Amino acid sequence: MSEQVQKRPAHAVPPWLVQVVREPGPRPLFERAGSAVPRGAKPAALAVALAGAVVVPVDRPGIGWVLALVIAVAVLLACARLSGGGQGKGRWRQAAWALLAIALLAVGAVRAAEWLFALCAVAAAVAASLAVVGKRTVHGTTYDALAVPLETFRAVPWLLRRSPRPGRRQGRVLGAVLLSGLVLVVFLPLLSSADPRFAQFVRDLGPEVRPVSVVQATLAFVVGFAAMAAVFLISADPLPVWENRKTTVGDRLSWTSLLGTLAVLFTAYVGVQASALFGGTDYVLRTGGLTSANYARGGFWQLCVCTVLTLGILAAALRWAPNATRADRTVLRVLLGVLTVLSLVVVLSALSRMWTYQQAYGFTVLRLLVEVCEIWLGVVFVLLGATLGTLRASWLPRAAIATAALALLGLAAANPEAAIATANLDRAAQGKPLDLRYLSRFSADVAPVVAERRPDAPCLLRPLAGSLADDPWPAWNASRSRAREIVKAKPCA
Repeated sequence: MSEQVQKRPAHAVPPWLVQVVREPGPRPLFERAGSAVPRGAKPAALAVALAGAVVVPVDRPGIGWVLALVIAVAVLLACARLSGGGQGKGRWRQAAWALLAIALLAVGAVRAAEWLFALCAVAAAVAASLAVVGKRTVHGTTYDALAVPLETFRAVPWLLRRSPRPGRRQGRVLGAVLLSGLVLVVFLPLLSSADPRFAQFVRDLGPEVRPVSVVQATLAFVVGFAAMAAVFLISADPLPVWENRKTTVGDRLSWTSLLGTLAVLFTAYVGVQASALFGGTDYVLRTGGLTSANYARGGFWQLCVCTVLTLGILAAALRWAPNATRADRTVLRVLLGVLTVLSLVVVLSALSRMWTYQQAYGFTVLRLLVEVCEIWLGVVFVLLGATLGTLRASWLPRAAIATAALALLGLAAANPEAAIATANLDRAAQGKPLDLRYLSRFSADVAPVVAERRPDAPCLLRPLAGSLADDPWPAWNASRSRAREIVKAKPCA
């Protein structure tokens, strides 16, 4: 009888499909908030939210951002509810994502460029979500990467729901917290008014109380409270896990013709571009009668679009193209391999055009970012090529996210604004024009470069001096601290 139960007919519905049908979307969190959630989840989330309200400088990069995340991770470890409770490889994978999120937020303690920190903060949120979710779920990588922000909204009913009966231990903890708060409220003002040095110590310890700072602290508290609640609930009741499966869409002829046509088209383009890539820019300008600006600007964005579209087509083919027979797999490997190599040449062509344009007209943040994006797309193509052996790309989406986060960390390590300022100052030393207005809009990251290379550095850094007021300790930043010393040492006459 047991053997008959274990045998499943060929036409039976696969288990993963039954799971998806039963759970077409994420279950509401108020239905998932059962006994699996730790008893101290709400107080722990409240403690993290309070810490975030105190240490997170919402309006600028600072050390408080990474400190808040470290506190959140420490609380999760203390509650023994680490992101689904994975074992072995799963736990190490979650730890790697968590460390990546911490490293991304640590950029705020080193670099002062707000645009760079904003990108790193978004990437850190994605890495943190993947750390919490753990294994891939049936909702896909996109949902997994946004799990914590999405589940935050669903955590509100659980947060607002009253506990049936608070335990004696929870009541004692709450009473201790209230008594401690009462002591601070009564004695802290008295001691501060009694000694000016102690009052200054208290002011340095906490953020300056202003209407704007109160709003920012409230925002950090609300977001931190809801996010930690979502983390606890996802960890207590993990989302259903994705099972490896292969689905085919379309027939053999359709995919072969699509990939073959694209391969022929790219081969023709690469053949024409070979003279530009290996003959140098001067050859193109002589034979085409173009200026360097027209040559670079006329094709870069088109090549970027082609790169992104091609990546989408290759990923779709790897996911849905038929590969049931050996011949199917051989044809698919050949076409995908050829297109991967040709796409890398297209990426190289786009980078060559942008480099030519920057050499002629200078370096900017936007141009550097699109170059980094093109390099990242090239890395993704390499990763896609690594799947041709097994024709399984289940790991590819998360690998692409990880390489994007690592690219941001590399960009932060290179100090992009300082690198751009250095390149533009080197061009100016060669007699080329320098956009001083654009240079003056940079953050404190460029202060050492400008002070070293420009005799008029004090006046160039004057617009920066207004944003270098002494920060409270949660907003401490290495670049701003160094720039503050440079501005004080070299005042503008």
